[in-house]
Amino acid sequence: MSLNNTPSGERIHIGLFGRRNAGKSSIINAITGQNLAIVSDIEGTTTDPVIKSMELLPLGPVVVIDTPGLDDVGELGALRIRKAYQMLNKTDIALLIIDSGYGVTDEDLRILKQIQKKNIPYLVVLNKCELTEDLNALTNALAVCQTDSEHIIPVSAEKRIHIQELKDRIASLAPDQDSDRRIVGDLIHPSDFIVLVVPVDKAAPKGRLILPQQQTIRDILDSRAISIVVQDTELKDTLDSLGRKPSLVITDSQVFGRVAKDTPHDIPMTSFSILFARYKGNLKSLVNGAQAIDTLEDGDKVLISEGCTHHRQCGDIGTEKLPNWLKQHTGKNLTYEFTSGTEFPLELDQYKLIIHCGGCMLNEREMKYRMKCAEDAGIPMTNYGTAIAHMHGILERSLEVFSDL
Repeated sequence: MSLNNTPSGERIHIGLFGRRNAGKSSIINAITGQNLAIVSDIEGTTTDPVIKSMELLPLGPVVVIDTPGLDDVGELGALRIRKAYQMLNKTDIALLIIDSGYGVTDEDLRILKQIQKKNIPYLVVLNKCELTEDLNALTNALAVCQTDSEHIIPVSAEKRIHIQELKDRIASLAPDQDSDRRIVGDLIHPSDFIVLVVPVDKAAPKGRLILPQQQTIRDILDSRAISIVVQDTELKDTLDSLGRKPSLVITDSQVFGRVAKDTPHDIPMTSFSILFARYKGNLKSLVNGAQAIDTLEDGDKVLISEGCTHHRQCGDIGTEKLPNWLKQHTGKNLTYEFTSGTEFPLELDQYKLIIHCGGCMLNEREMKYRMKCAEDAGIPMTNYGTAIAHMHGILERSLEVFSDL
């Protein structure tokens, strides 16, 4: 997979935080060597988080998050600041940008405390160092921030002072990538037949496969196994005509019931959503969360959350199919709230259950943050694949392929 095609969920996320006009956008342009962010002397040029995928050497493919100023004012400004803080939940490396001439402010210290609380690797970047004495600014920042010198670096985005050193230090903070982590490759062998069931309906993107399907196919190819992609309506005939038994059937969650009926019990079967829950390290918790479906009562509120944004159509799995299956399975009159993209409620006490998508568009940090929010609130959380398998009575069968469960 080329750097340009690396999914955002697989990239290291670098978040830039700081006051208005501290030079966050200028730093982005300096470290990338491109005019990617709008730079202006007018305060508040960046009014919403701007997320850009790019290549940053020597680190490789990354996502850079440019956030609004932490000293924004007014009711709208408060919302922008809240958005900036939300970006911490997906940030793997945080850069706190300080105007060297202005010094460290209370706003800077507040977000630095949150960065440290969340154990996010960070650098305090003293921008505009050409306007003041480097040593004085550095000494003052060390004292006020109460941090070690390894966390602070003076730079000048305008004069390109210490920019290469900044890039090297960012790279040194990168979390270790687990090269052994596989979607399906550790479950299969070379030359195995793997059947992927991909329904093509109104909700399917025209002319392409969705990201979990693409990534799973690539992992199968890397394992030197053979992927066979069919629609659910052709599965039975395909299995009958293969000539030998496939090692695994992987299905889109929304046709789980039909695929289970058409797949003989001696052929292992699971879903893309379940595979991705395991890939991101959340499967055991999500399986336990699925059991809470059976405890729902009339009037209970269920949060159905997706990590991406897409145009919802007739037959949408999140807003239509899941509520219908829940009604059929529980026989209860439930209420629902739906969120997508970066939106995830801060207060979860009102919900009895959270059902999340597979999270293919979220990086590992944000997915684990959402899981931890649910755990701290005592709210059971599951995902589409495990919930649907549970409601169709096939969850146990869907997990048989995993020897570690």
